[in-house]
Amino acid sequence: MLERHEWLVAGMDCQACGIKVKGTLTKTPGIESVEFFPLAQRLRVEFDRTLVTPEAIEGTVKGLGYETTRGGIDRKAAVDDPAPTAAGTKTPWYRTGKGLLVVLTTALLALAWGGSTLLPESSRRWPFIMACLAGLLPIAKRAWAALRSGEPFTIEALMTIAAIGALFIGAAQEAALVVCLFALGELLEGVAVEHARSGIQALGALVPKTALREEGIVVREVAASDLVSGDVVLARPGDRIPADGDILSGAGGIDESPVTGESIPVTRGPGDQVFAGAINVEAALRIRVTRAATDSTIARIIRLVEQAEESRAPTERFIDRFSRWYMPAIVGLSAFVAVAPPLFLGQNWSTWIYRGLSLLLIGCPCALVISVPAAVASALSAGARNGLLLKGGAVIEASAKIRTVALDKTGTLTKGRPDVTDVITLADMPERDCLALAAAVESTSSHPLAKAILRRAEGLALPILQESRAIPGKGVTATIGGQGYAVASPRHATQDGALDENGANQVRALEETGKTVAVLYAGRALALIALRDEPRADAGDAMRQLRTLGVTPVILTGDNARTAAAIATALGTEYRAELLPEQKLAAIRTLGEQGPVMMVGDGINDAPALKQASVGVAIGSGTDVALETADAALLRDRVGDIPALIRLSRATMRNIRQNVSIALGLKGLFLMTSIAGVTGLWVAIMADTGATVLVTLNALRLLRSGRTGVSV
Repeated sequence: MLERHEWLVAGMDCQACGIKVKGTLTKTPGIESVEFFPLAQRLRVEFDRTLVTPEAIEGTVKGLGYETTRGGIDRKAAVDDPAPTAAGTKTPWYRTGKGLLVVLTTALLALAWGGSTLLPESSRRWPFIMACLAGLLPIAKRAWAALRSGEPFTIEALMTIAAIGALFIGAAQEAALVVCLFALGELLEGVAVEHARSGIQALGALVPKTALREEGIVVREVAASDLVSGDVVLARPGDRIPADGDILSGAGGIDESPVTGESIPVTRGPGDQVFAGAINVEAALRIRVTRAATDSTIARIIRLVEQAEESRAPTERFIDRFSRWYMPAIVGLSAFVAVAPPLFLGQNWSTWIYRGLSLLLIGCPCALVISVPAAVASALSAGARNGLLLKGGAVIEASAKIRTVALDKTGTLTKGRPDVTDVITLADMPERDCLALAAAVESTSSHPLAKAILRRAEGLALPILQESRAIPGKGVTATIGGQGYAVASPRHATQDGALDENGANQVRALEETGKTVAVLYAGRALALIALRDEPRADAGDAMRQLRTLGVTPVILTGDNARTAAAIATALGTEYRAELLPEQKLAAIRTLGEQGPVMMVGDGINDAPALKQASVGVAIGSGTDVALETADAALLRDRVGDIPALIRLSRATMRNIRQNVSIALGLKGLFLMTSIAGVTGLWVAIMADTGATVLVTLNALRLLRSGRTGVSV
């Protein structure tokens, strides 16, 4: 039987590290699949225990120079268990393996320089040789482990060849300096990547470790991880909410910034949803837990962002393919530079071997390989902190190219909480009876219009519902007392022959004021129910921002044309109205002929259109669908986050282009100077290390992105 284990891998800081580990493990008999998540420092391996053991896997990873901590186990027949979180006690840099290597090599190099002045000239190279070999030993061990596993072209292998080659040609001082600079570069890279990682890991620390759970008439302090759905907990003013849940009693301001990035506290009361990690600002709240700790919104955000690294951008996949032949090509070119001039032109062997070794170090692809994943990791972290969830580099790259944004109206551009404004009876029946009938028909629907009718009918005795059926894009039919009833759109009611000329005229009059009309009928129209859903406060400004970005916003709605026109005119957008779900799909395809399309909807009724679009974005306050269905999710009910998402994506792609230019530009420059003999070994390693650090630091600028992304 196949088993799946997970490990936390200390020191696996970049995509190149993960590729090396994955490449080594996949060659091991019995291993079926390997997944790695550098942002989480997490490795997941599926394997056949009869052929390979977890201990053997750990030994292979440790042989490559990484420390492992065993995580969860999951047998193939079982459901997926939540991924362990990489967050934990942070080890100071000087106590990590990379930090200790820097301290060791720096100390040995300083002693070598100091001691060499006291030795005769013939012996001054020996302290540097010993300093070089001591620092090179752990690097060479990693290179040898990778070589035995079929990975000959690694940065450690190139570094080992260059340092040993330098010792053979008498450049001991430079060899020791190169080893020291290489260790320093690896440390700086790890520290920089840790900044990108800490933004996500910090989310997990926001959830309190304990909770006050009601047990009968007693309130007892328990571990938050022990809470299960149905538990009732108490959140006092100033407390962090221990789990996702619904408020039973109490009302007040809730600071949801840890989850959604919304800095202004929002007022929540009985029936409202709250998130684990949010801060109860004002009054004591009794909350019924709806999700266990491992399935809270924050836990799912962490998992989604960590797993998003598997959804790699096309640019990143191209660079990975490029690096596979780039390194062997550089090794071949270095060998040619070292051998050809002495052999064919009678040049000095030491000079050209030295230049070949310099070229070998310059050719290390670290900066190039990390250029894309560093930017993507920073963007994912910045987005998550601001309520923007993008599921991987592929989504970021696609979002940066968007030229049209198609938006659902109800619940996206509008508040999604329409209210009944008019009930007009068309038959000899009291208004309250019509309203009770309509509420009974709609009682099984989750549509915002149905909820509005049910709110208006609160307090009324509803007739018993025998059966009901939803007709997507049209309405709901039901049987009550043996009689068939329907609550549907005027168009559908007209098609059924239920709406006469008088009723149609009244519908038009209501729709011209921007109201949505539902018709209650049983063979003939019984009542018209008018509702209005106001646009979100930031909708107009968001549409203006989209146009400024060169993106065309288009409203796609199943509502009637007059209501859609009223909303579109107010927001200054194009619109297409009275669309059934399949017609929305066709509209997305048509818009896609003009360029990449982003579809934004509530993630419930718009699921097909979200999947059809180049990028599907669900908007909603942490709902299951908003987090799981689409390519991206906006956790805040804020239309302004749509242009913010596009700005962040474009800033990320701009950052990636800068990173690739830095990596290739510096390597190209120093490649020429090394062949010409202008620069030497220590400058070569500085060029490689410097490019890697510059690329990483440039990517970290994305972490400073505010909600608008203007600062990047």
